Amino acid sequence: MLTDELPSRARRILPGFGLSLGYTVVYLSLLVLIPLSAVFLRSLGLGWGHLWHAVAAPRVIASLRLSFGASLIAALLNAVFGLLLAWVLVRYRFPFRRIIDALLDLPFALPTAVAGIALTALYAPNGWLGGFLEPLGIDVAFTRLGIVVALIFIGLPFVVRTVQPVLEDLDQELEQAAATLGASERQIFARVILPALWPATLTGFALAFARAVGEYGSVIFIAGNMPMKSEIAPLLIVTRLEQYDYAGATAIAVVMLVLSFVLMLAINALQHWSLARHGGR
Repeated sequence: MLTDELPSRARRILPGFGLSLGYTVVYLSLLVLIPLSAVFLRSLGLGWGHLWHAVAAPRVIASLRLSFGASLIAALLNAVFGLLLAWVLVRYRFPFRRIIDALLDLPFALPTAVAGIALTALYAPNGWLGGFLEPLGIDVAFTRLGIVVALIFIGLPFVVRTVQPVLEDLDQELEQAAATLGASERQIFARVILPALWPATLTGFALAFARAVGEYGSVIFIAGNMPMKSEIAPLLIVTRLEQYDYAGATAIAVVMLVLSFVLMLAINALQHWSLARHGGR
Protein backbone atom coordinates (compact mmCIF):
# COMPACT_ATOMS: atom_id res chain seq x y z
CA MET A 1 0.00 0.00 0.00
CA LEU A 2 2.85 2.33 0.84
CA THR A 3 4.65 1.65 -2.42
CA ASP A 4 1.49 2.42 -4.39
CA GLU A 5 1.22 5.85 -2.73
CA LEU A 6 4.82 6.89 -3.33
CA PRO A 7 4.46 7.88 -7.00
CA SER A 8 1.40 10.06 -6.34
CA ARG A 9 3.07 11.73 -3.36
CA ALA A 10 6.24 12.29 -5.39
CA ARG A 11 4.20 14.09 -8.01
CA ARG A 12 2.67 16.36 -5.35
CA ILE A 13 5.79 17.75 -3.72
CA LEU A 14 4.79 21.22 -4.91
CA PRO A 15 1.26 22.59 -4.48
CA GLY A 16 -1.49 21.23 -6.70
CA PHE A 17 -1.12 21.30 -10.45
CA GLY A 18 -3.71 24.02 -10.92
CA LEU A 19 -2.13 26.38 -8.39
CA SER A 20 1.41 25.79 -9.65
CA LEU A 21 0.35 26.24 -13.26
CA GLY A 22 -1.53 29.42 -12.38
CA TYR A 23 1.48 30.99 -10.68
CA THR A 24 3.67 29.95 -13.61
CA VAL A 25 1.37 31.47 -16.22
CA VAL A 26 0.94 34.73 -14.28
CA TYR A 27 4.67 35.07 -13.67
CA LEU A 28 5.52 34.30 -17.29
CA SER A 29 2.85 36.66 -18.56
CA LEU A 30 4.02 39.60 -16.46
CA LEU A 31 7.66 39.18 -17.40
CA VAL A 32 7.52 37.93 -20.99
CA LEU A 33 4.17 37.59 -22.72
CA ILE A 34 2.62 40.98 -21.92
CA PRO A 35 5.72 43.09 -22.80
CA LEU A 36 6.23 41.21 -26.07
CA SER A 37 2.55 41.47 -26.91
CA ALA A 38 2.69 45.22 -26.30
CA VAL A 39 5.51 45.55 -28.82
CA PHE A 40 3.56 43.59 -31.42
CA LEU A 41 0.34 45.52 -30.84
CA ARG A 42 2.12 48.86 -31.11
CA SER A 43 3.79 47.81 -34.35
CA LEU A 44 0.49 46.59 -35.83
CA GLY A 45 -1.03 49.95 -35.02
CA LEU A 46 1.46 51.61 -37.35
CA GLY A 47 0.01 50.01 -40.46
CA TRP A 48 1.79 47.67 -42.84
CA GLY A 49 2.98 50.47 -45.09
CA HIS A 50 4.62 52.46 -42.33
CA LEU A 51 6.03 49.29 -40.78
CA TRP A 52 7.60 48.16 -44.05
CA HIS A 53 8.97 51.63 -44.72
CA ALA A 54 10.63 51.69 -41.29
CA VAL A 55 12.11 48.21 -41.63
CA ALA A 56 13.19 48.28 -45.28
CA ALA A 57 15.46 51.32 -44.88
CA PRO A 58 19.05 50.51 -45.94
CA ARG A 59 20.42 51.62 -42.58
CA VAL A 60 18.07 49.27 -40.72
CA ILE A 61 18.85 46.31 -42.99
CA ALA A 62 22.59 46.92 -42.61
CA SER A 63 22.33 47.03 -38.81
CA LEU A 64 20.23 43.86 -38.68
CA ARG A 65 22.62 42.05 -40.99
CA LEU A 66 25.55 43.09 -38.83
CA SER A 67 23.89 42.14 -35.54
CA PHE A 68 22.77 38.68 -36.62
CA GLY A 69 25.87 37.96 -38.71
CA ALA A 70 28.33 38.95 -35.99
CA SER A 71 26.28 37.05 -33.38
CA LEU A 72 26.32 33.92 -35.53
CA ILE A 73 30.07 34.09 -36.10
CA ALA A 74 30.75 34.71 -32.41
CA ALA A 75 28.44 31.87 -31.33
CA LEU A 76 30.08 29.42 -33.76
CA LEU A 77 33.56 30.33 -32.50
CA ASN A 78 32.37 30.03 -28.92
CA ALA A 79 30.89 26.60 -29.65
CA VAL A 80 34.25 25.33 -30.90
CA PHE A 81 36.61 26.96 -28.43
CA GLY A 82 34.14 26.75 -25.55
CA LEU A 83 34.03 22.98 -26.03
CA LEU A 84 37.83 22.89 -26.10
CA LEU A 85 38.11 25.03 -22.98
CA ALA A 86 35.58 22.90 -21.10
CA TRP A 87 37.54 19.79 -22.10
CA VAL A 88 40.81 21.24 -20.77
CA LEU A 89 39.23 22.35 -17.49
CA VAL A 90 37.59 18.96 -16.87
CA ARG A 91 40.14 16.48 -18.18
CA TYR A 92 43.44 18.11 -17.21
CA ARG A 93 45.02 19.27 -13.96
CA PHE A 94 47.41 22.22 -14.15
CA PRO A 95 48.42 25.23 -12.02
CA PHE A 96 45.83 27.99 -11.63
CA ARG A 97 43.10 25.82 -13.12
CA ARG A 98 40.60 26.88 -10.47
CA ILE A 99 41.44 30.54 -11.02
CA ILE A 100 40.83 30.22 -14.75
CA ASP A 101 37.62 28.36 -14.06
CA ALA A 102 36.45 31.17 -11.77
CA LEU A 103 37.44 33.88 -14.28
CA LEU A 104 35.10 32.33 -16.84
CA ASP A 105 32.15 33.67 -14.86
CA LEU A 106 33.50 37.22 -15.02
CA PRO A 107 31.42 38.21 -18.10
CA PHE A 108 28.30 37.22 -16.14
CA ALA A 109 29.07 39.58 -13.25
CA LEU A 110 30.95 42.34 -15.06
CA PRO A 111 28.80 45.29 -16.22
CA THR A 112 28.67 45.27 -19.98
CA ALA A 113 29.79 48.89 -20.21
CA VAL A 114 32.91 48.06 -18.19
CA ALA A 115 33.62 45.11 -20.48
CA GLY A 116 33.26 47.35 -23.54
CA ILE A 117 35.61 49.98 -22.14
CA ALA A 118 38.17 47.34 -21.17
CA LEU A 119 38.08 45.69 -24.60
CA THR A 120 38.36 49.04 -26.34
CA ALA A 121 41.36 50.04 -24.24
CA LEU A 122 42.96 46.67 -24.92
CA TYR A 123 42.44 46.57 -28.69
CA ALA A 124 42.73 50.28 -29.50
CA PRO A 125 45.72 51.24 -31.68
CA ASN A 126 47.55 52.43 -28.54
CA GLY A 127 46.36 49.49 -26.40
CA TRP A 128 48.33 46.51 -25.16
CA LEU A 129 47.18 44.20 -27.97
CA GLY A 130 46.14 46.80 -30.52
CA GLY A 131 49.66 48.22 -30.59
CA PHE A 132 50.97 44.84 -31.79
CA LEU A 133 48.11 44.18 -34.22
CA GLU A 134 48.02 47.55 -35.99
CA PRO A 135 51.48 47.20 -37.63
CA LEU A 136 50.24 43.87 -39.02
CA GLY A 137 47.28 45.59 -40.64
CA ILE A 138 44.76 44.14 -38.19
CA ASP A 139 42.37 46.75 -36.80
CA VAL A 140 40.07 45.49 -34.06
CA ALA A 141 38.73 48.50 -32.20
CA PHE A 142 36.07 50.53 -34.01
CA THR A 143 35.55 47.86 -36.67
CA ARG A 144 33.24 44.90 -37.26
CA LEU A 145 35.97 42.62 -35.97
CA GLY A 146 35.77 44.44 -32.65
CA ILE A 147 32.05 43.67 -32.49
CA VAL A 148 32.75 39.96 -32.94
CA VAL A 149 35.45 40.08 -30.25
CA ALA A 150 33.04 41.70 -27.78
CA LEU A 151 30.32 39.14 -28.55
CA ILE A 152 32.78 36.29 -28.10
CA PHE A 153 33.75 37.69 -24.71
CA ILE A 154 30.19 37.84 -23.38
CA GLY A 155 29.07 34.52 -24.96
CA LEU A 156 31.92 32.15 -24.11
CA PRO A 157 30.77 31.31 -20.54
CA PHE A 158 27.41 30.07 -21.83
CA VAL A 159 29.04 27.31 -23.88
CA VAL A 160 31.60 26.32 -21.24
CA ARG A 161 29.12 26.20 -18.38
CA THR A 162 26.66 24.17 -20.47
CA VAL A 163 29.18 21.59 -21.68
CA GLN A 164 31.24 21.32 -18.50
CA PRO A 165 28.76 19.40 -16.29
CA VAL A 166 27.92 16.98 -19.12
CA LEU A 167 31.61 16.32 -19.68
CA GLU A 168 32.15 15.75 -15.96
CA ASP A 169 29.37 13.15 -15.87
CA LEU A 170 30.55 11.40 -19.03
CA ASP A 171 31.55 7.83 -18.25
CA GLN A 172 35.17 7.36 -19.29
CA GLU A 173 34.70 3.59 -19.31
CA LEU A 174 33.05 3.98 -22.71
CA GLU A 175 36.21 5.58 -24.03
CA GLN A 176 38.33 2.81 -22.54
CA ALA A 177 36.06 0.17 -24.06
CA ALA A 178 36.32 1.82 -27.48
CA ALA A 179 40.10 1.95 -27.16
CA THR A 180 40.15 -1.73 -26.18
CA LEU A 181 38.21 -2.54 -29.36
CA GLY A 182 40.88 -0.84 -31.43
CA ALA A 183 39.37 2.62 -32.01
CA SER A 184 41.80 5.47 -32.51
CA GLU A 185 41.70 8.64 -30.42
CA ARG A 186 40.06 10.51 -33.29
CA GLN A 187 37.41 7.81 -33.66
CA ILE A 188 36.75 7.80 -29.91
CA PHE A 189 36.21 11.54 -29.90
CA ALA A 190 34.07 11.58 -33.04
CA ARG A 191 31.89 8.52 -32.27
CA VAL A 192 31.81 8.29 -28.48
CA ILE A 193 32.48 11.68 -26.91
CA LEU A 194 31.15 14.17 -29.44
CA PRO A 195 27.65 12.60 -29.79
CA ALA A 196 27.24 12.83 -26.02
CA LEU A 197 28.42 16.44 -25.91
CA TRP A 198 26.62 17.62 -29.05
CA PRO A 199 23.23 18.46 -27.42
CA ALA A 200 24.92 20.47 -24.64
CA THR A 201 27.18 22.22 -27.16
CA LEU A 202 24.18 23.12 -29.27
CA THR A 203 22.40 24.49 -26.21
CA GLY A 204 25.43 26.59 -25.33
CA PHE A 205 25.58 27.84 -28.91
CA ALA A 206 21.92 28.86 -28.77
CA LEU A 207 22.39 30.69 -25.47
CA ALA A 208 25.50 32.48 -26.71
CA PHE A 209 23.76 33.48 -29.94
CA ALA A 210 20.67 34.77 -28.13
CA ARG A 211 22.84 36.75 -25.71
CA ALA A 212 24.89 38.24 -28.53
CA VAL A 213 21.93 39.36 -30.65
CA GLY A 214 20.64 41.70 -27.96
CA GLU A 215 24.02 42.82 -26.61
CA TYR A 216 24.46 46.57 -26.34
CA GLY A 217 26.74 47.83 -23.58
CA SER A 218 29.94 45.95 -24.42
CA VAL A 219 29.60 46.59 -28.16
CA ILE A 220 28.93 50.31 -28.50
CA PHE A 221 32.35 51.28 -27.11
CA ILE A 222 34.38 49.06 -29.43
CA ALA A 223 32.16 49.13 -32.54
CA GLY A 224 32.76 52.67 -33.73
CA ASN A 225 29.00 52.97 -34.38
CA MET A 226 29.33 54.12 -38.00
CA PRO A 227 25.97 53.91 -39.84
CA MET A 228 25.97 51.29 -42.61
CA LYS A 229 29.34 49.98 -41.37
CA SER A 230 29.56 49.18 -37.66
CA GLU A 231 26.16 50.12 -36.25
CA ILE A 232 24.30 47.30 -34.50
CA ALA A 233 20.52 47.01 -34.38
CA PRO A 234 20.15 47.58 -30.59
CA LEU A 235 22.06 50.85 -30.96
CA LEU A 236 19.81 51.89 -33.83
CA ILE A 237 16.76 51.23 -31.64
CA VAL A 238 18.20 53.49 -28.94
CA THR A 239 18.98 56.13 -31.57
CA ARG A 240 15.40 56.03 -32.81
CA LEU A 241 14.10 56.42 -29.28
CA GLU A 242 16.37 59.39 -28.64
CA GLN A 243 14.93 60.96 -31.80
CA TYR A 244 11.39 60.27 -30.52
CA ASP A 245 10.84 57.95 -33.46
CA TYR A 246 8.92 55.37 -31.43
CA ALA A 247 7.40 53.83 -34.57
CA GLY A 248 10.81 53.15 -36.09
CA ALA A 249 12.20 51.76 -32.84
CA THR A 250 9.20 49.48 -32.43
CA ALA A 251 9.45 48.22 -36.00
CA ILE A 252 13.11 47.30 -35.61
CA ALA A 253 12.38 45.61 -32.28
CA VAL A 254 9.62 43.51 -33.84
CA VAL A 255 11.88 42.38 -36.70
CA MET A 256 14.61 41.40 -34.24
CA LEU A 257 12.06 39.57 -32.12
CA VAL A 258 10.64 37.60 -35.03
CA LEU A 259 14.03 36.71 -36.49
CA SER A 260 15.36 35.66 -33.08
CA PHE A 261 12.29 33.52 -32.43
CA VAL A 262 12.58 31.76 -35.80
CA LEU A 263 16.28 31.07 -35.35
CA MET A 264 15.86 29.84 -31.78
CA LEU A 265 12.97 27.62 -32.88
CA ALA A 266 15.17 26.10 -35.58
CA ILE A 267 18.01 25.55 -33.10
CA ASN A 268 15.65 23.95 -30.57
CA ALA A 269 14.26 21.67 -33.29
CA LEU A 270 17.81 20.65 -34.22
CA GLN A 271 18.60 20.04 -30.57
CA HIS A 272 15.47 17.91 -30.14
CA TRP A 273 16.38 15.90 -33.22
CA SER A 274 19.91 15.43 -31.88
CA LEU A 275 18.64 14.27 -28.49
CA ALA A 276 16.20 11.85 -30.11
CA ARG A 277 18.90 10.46 -32.36
CA HIS A 278 21.39 10.11 -29.51
CA GLY A 279 18.78 8.59 -27.22
CA GLY A 280 17.83 6.06 -29.83
CA ARG A 281 21.34 4.64 -29.99
